[in-house]
Amino acid sequence: MLAKLLLAGLAVATPQASAPDSGPDRPPNIVLILCDDLGYADISCQGSEFQHTPNIDKLAEEGTRFTSYYVSSGVCTPSRASLLTGCYPRRVHLDRGDGDAWVLFPGHHKGLHPDEVTIAEVLKPLGYATACIGKWHLGDQPVFLPTRQGFDCYFGIPYSNDMGQTPKPRGNYPKTPLLRDEQVIEEEPDQRYLTRRYVDEAIRFVREHADQPFFLYWPHTFPHWPHYSSPSFDGRSHNTAVPAFGDCVEELDWSVGQLMATLKALDLDDDTLVIFTSDNGGNTRHGARNTPLRGGKGTTWEGGQRVPCIVRWPGHVPVGRVDDRILRSLDVLPSLATITGAALPEQEIDGVDRSALWLDDGAAETGVPDMLYYFKQHLECVRSGRWKLRIADTRDQEFTGPQLFDLATDLGEATDVAADHPDAVERLLGIADRARAELGDGDREGSGQRPAGQVEAAVTLLPRPKR
Repeated sequence: MLAKLLLAGLAVATPQASAPDSGPDRPPNIVLILCDDLGYADISCQGSEFQHTPNIDKLAEEGTRFTSYYVSSGVCTPSRASLLTGCYPRRVHLDRGDGDAWVLFPGHHKGLHPDEVTIAEVLKPLGYATACIGKWHLGDQPVFLPTRQGFDCYFGIPYSNDMGQTPKPRGNYPKTPLLRDEQVIEEEPDQRYLTRRYVDEAIRFVREHADQPFFLYWPHTFPHWPHYSSPSFDGRSHNTAVPAFGDCVEELDWSVGQLMATLKALDLDDDTLVIFTSDNGGNTRHGARNTPLRGGKGTTWEGGQRVPCIVRWPGHVPVGRVDDRILRSLDVLPSLATITGAALPEQEIDGVDRSALWLDDGAAETGVPDMLYYFKQHLECVRSGRWKLRIADTRDQEFTGPQLFDLATDLGEATDVAADHPDAVERLLGIADRARAELGDGDREGSGQRPAGQVEAAVTLLPRPKR
């Protein structure tokens, strides 16, 4: 229901393999590349002068770069839940972890409920092979792992790379586990080589499934802090302020190039839809940049939730286009369902089909989806069209709002124009009221919320160190 309420008239170098089946009934392969904490201005095609990202830039040259793409949260767990399910974090109760934690930590009782339907589960009935390679962060208990949510295979770490003993050897964290499917195969892996190991796994998966449609969900560990890159990338970037950040971004760019070269060598390039994006805004404390946006990771300012997004599919997605219309991570699942002919989940989702926006440069649009910005469980902002209304600021005890910003002319959210546009304020307050009724706000529950997954006796995959 909320998806309808929040719309304003939306109209709806690799060895050669045998040629894959590319008949008219075969849906496209899908590669979803998700960086961790990559900022709005951390790639060259969005203005970075500190890292050189030619492979990501080439995706943009050969596809469409969306400059008003939003994630549902300024941090990892809730944002990833939305991307995979098409639901706001409040709907699936992953707006925070256990207690007051904003994200899930090792051994937390919570996770994505097994009954929630992911993109992988939407695509599986169509014959897709599915893989998750990288950081999961939707619950580390066995019942919450990717292999229980539609993925045939998993390789990666189950939460952030700062939640182990490498960055915090004296902290009360367990060793970071590296998993293959549901088995720990390594303790505290050398993070310098994680990106390269992910590349090897991704290429292997693509090669093995070249003859059937596949969905590769590739959620990278980096450039989340602590920053690591393999020795061949040490000192490569021009980022003199935070060299390790720049180096690991450039290795991520290299990883994109390796995958794209594999797709071309296997004659899969034209049959593969590639989406490149980030899970939240860049962490400016650790070297990321979100220029010209205000704020960064963990905030409901634009810099916290507006992130890079590139969509490429030769012959289908317009080439070299830069599109400023609103697109949300919530919309990825229903858009992919439309493109592939898959059925939507039976339960309510918040995303809407935006495939026409991806595929048609001149797609008519009489309205755009509205955007809700939650800080943990608190609704702080609403965007509708050019207007963004800040109705709360959990971290600012002196906030007296509401504050209205015109994002068409004020991307930096510097000037409050609420007094000049009372009608816009009133309309956006109405959107907020409807959101509170369905999704809740703070301690208020919403009518459309569903429970998160819970286990009674949570365990860490690897034990915590003895003190």
